[in-house]
Amino acid sequence: MSRERTATTDGAGPKPPEQPPSPLKTLLRPIRGRIRTAVVLQGAASALGLVPLICLVELARTLLAEEAVDTARVWLLVGVAVGASVAALAAGTASTLVGHLADNDLQLSVRRALAHRMSRVPLGWFTGRGSGRVKKGVHDDIEDVHSLVAHTLPDLASVLTVPLVALVYLFAVDWRLALVSVLLVAAGILLFSRAMAGSMAKMAQYAEAMNRINSSAVEFVDGIQVVKHFGGHRRAHERFTRAADDFADFFVNWSRSTTPVTVGSFLLLSAPTVTVVTVVAGVGLSLAGWTEPASVVAFALLAPALCAPMNVIGSRVQQTQAAGAAAGRVTALLDTPTLHQGEEPPPPESRVVFDGVSFSYTDHTGDRTAAERGRALAEVDLVLEPGTVTALVGPSGAGKSTLAALLARFHDADAGSITVGGADVREIADLYRTVGFVLQDVRLLRETVADNIALGRPGATREEIAAAARAAQIADRIEALPRGYDSVVGEDADLSGGEAQRVSIARALLADTPVLVLDEATAAVDPVSEAAVQDALSELARGRTVLVVAHRLTTVTGADRIAVMDSGRVVESGTHDELLSRGGRYAELWRAQGHRRDESGADQ
Repeated sequence: MSRERTATTDGAGPKPPEQPPSPLKTLLRPIRGRIRTAVVLQGAASALGLVPLICLVELARTLLAEEAVDTARVWLLVGVAVGASVAALAAGTASTLVGHLADNDLQLSVRRALAHRMSRVPLGWFTGRGSGRVKKGVHDDIEDVHSLVAHTLPDLASVLTVPLVALVYLFAVDWRLALVSVLLVAAGILLFSRAMAGSMAKMAQYAEAMNRINSSAVEFVDGIQVVKHFGGHRRAHERFTRAADDFADFFVNWSRSTTPVTVGSFLLLSAPTVTVVTVVAGVGLSLAGWTEPASVVAFALLAPALCAPMNVIGSRVQQTQAAGAAAGRVTALLDTPTLHQGEEPPPPESRVVFDGVSFSYTDHTGDRTAAERGRALAEVDLVLEPGTVTALVGPSGAGKSTLAALLARFHDADAGSITVGGADVREIADLYRTVGFVLQDVRLLRETVADNIALGRPGATREEIAAAARAAQIADRIEALPRGYDSVVGEDADLSGGEAQRVSIARALLADTPVLVLDEATAAVDPVSEAAVQDALSELARGRTVLVVAHRLTTVTGADRIAVMDSGRVVESGTHDELLSRGGRYAELWRAQGHRRDESGADQ
């Protein structure tokens, strides 16, 4: 018999794999000890907060005693009450201080880790997600975790400690009255659980009904001009009102089925109800001689504490769940794959070679089948000679912007290589000192215009910044601003799309990279601004190796080389005249854009 068979027979089979810790536990691990300290301190503060009430009960018991009043005991109880109050205040303050300092350290370390991670992820990662997800992780989700660390967990300690201590004392005073209080709270919990039965399914229906209202409202508002023009506004309006009526009917029916039970549970769990019921029961037992009058005082003061968890436990659980979800999102950001950081110095020359480059936009699961279906580039070979302008043209979705983005290393190629001066772009230590780019979607920081221009070269002098602005055809506009180059973008520097584009060109001029990527740099500007932007681009391209992504073919007729892309491949290349004479894909695109040649060969 084999060893494996023996192990199975003996019941010592392979151990199941250990479950990884939750994201929340992972995130809180560095401050776990301080969180426990804060929780213990808050629990102690809550317990100590009940001591003055207990002392008050014992004081009443002492003063109501038939024998002579024990003065020493009275002052002892007063001293204990005062001391417990001070101790409760000190413990609560210490808990708040420890919790907030721990939370502050956590926020600082996590935000630094996120900033460090985000600075090393591919730039294309941001394009696919936008700034909202990063902002939510760096700010909103951290705030949810802050609430858990600094408030929710200590509050839970208080919520659990207060009724536990009160219940122990009340059972010690009179078990019969304590049992009345417990049964009252238990009845309230039972009613509440009945009210919440099936709430998950109801919430799903609620969300679905709200989605129908939102969808019909958006449809009605967005399409109001069209539907009114064609006389269909009544039909669109009816869809919205029907969705609203359906939601109202659903909500009313749900409320009718749960409101009586919910109200009953809240009444049973309310502090006044518990107090009145136990005091009335206590008076009856006292009159029957089964308990002391002082016991009634104990329940009048402490019985309401038994309801404390019911009033806040739901919100605290929700906050804990929200923090867990937030921690998952933060951890996902911290686990985002980063680009390999090269160590080679900038190359001495600017010849760019795309050698068998393939690339796919994989989904987040890394499904290779989906990657094959969504392949953007397939074995692209292209050479950009130093000091020349190479234009990428082709229909939408041909892979032009993707190829340009790989040179700027917004992503890394799946196969093949991209080299600059013989060095792989993945191994160049500071690639953006070698490769610059001007994109269609211009991003300016909320800083001075001078700082925005000097972003790629922070040590530039004001004279160098102004020279770059003049070369980019934007100096006159900047000097006309209220504070000139010291005007802040978004405050006293409101720039149009074309002006912002020229500021970004000035930034690229000042950075003075030998290789330049221009991706539809004039696509978003008006015809008046386009001429100024084209002049600035001509100045920027002088003496550099330039890769231009263009949609309008007329803007690249003077390029040294035009590469025509289709379905992720380079299907032909040459000069403008060569490609037209071949009558291939480029000629089709040229005619599709309404251009033709006359008999003399001149473009029209």
